[in-house]
Amino acid sequence: MTYKIVFFDVDGTITDYRDGTISNSTKKAMRALKNKGIKVVAATGRPLSMCEEIEKIGIDTFITANGAYVKQNGKVIHKITMDKEIVQQVVEFANIQNHALSYYTEEFSMNGVQEPRIIKALNETLSLNDYPMINSSIHEEEVYLMCLFANDDSVQKYITKFPHLTFKRWHPYVLNVLQHDVSKSIAILKVLDYFGIDKKEAIAFGDGENDIDMLELVGLGIAMENGNENLKNIADFVTKKSSEAGIEYALKSFGII
Repeated sequence: MTYKIVFFDVDGTITDYRDGTISNSTKKAMRALKNKGIKVVAATGRPLSMCEEIEKIGIDTFITANGAYVKQNGKVIHKITMDKEIVQQVVEFANIQNHALSYYTEEFSMNGVQEPRIIKALNETLSLNDYPMINSSIHEEEVYLMCLFANDDSVQKYITKFPHLTFKRWHPYVLNVLQHDVSKSIAILKVLDYFGIDKKEAIAFGDGENDIDMLELVGLGIAMENGNENLKNIADFVTKKSSEAGIEYALKSFGII
């Protein structure tokens, strides 16, 4: 099979799962892919504003907000926006419950609720060590995704209050709040259609639960050794850890570079 495009999760895949850095081996692998004419795409839970370091290694197509917002060379090729009234209703309810919400526009912000479990989740999912800015007027903006920080018992209150919304867990303490279906795989199909590439000609790398649908969709799904066990179970290949040149190792193992 000739592969024409590679989709990379960011945190724990492109970046070292221990400290969030990008290794020289990964930078080298990205250059090698581009030199062969293979397209390289970031597919991340991050908002676009947190992808600047990824852009510096040569990536110009970004699937962000877990698939809700996609840009290629500055052009929006896919986005899913939430109804502003629904955003306001969820924000008001979360404030009453004293639960944290994060908001994905092109930027990243939250409602201001703080506790140790939240900062731990922010670090594990977005490599953040501090809380982002507080946005008290988020309902006035174009929101692509909201995330709720809560345990399963707390989520039940939201399911009862908002039966028309979907609450999709992708981390032990974080859920997507969805008005419309959002996933990396849906966004990947939009990117493939944009470039005119078949999904069998695509490779995807990931490490998290929210990468499962992405790896299942493409022709070759590769999980990082430091990744989620459920992901590794469905992957076509489990490579070395992101801290051990796992991307370069897998690409060389399959003769891609």
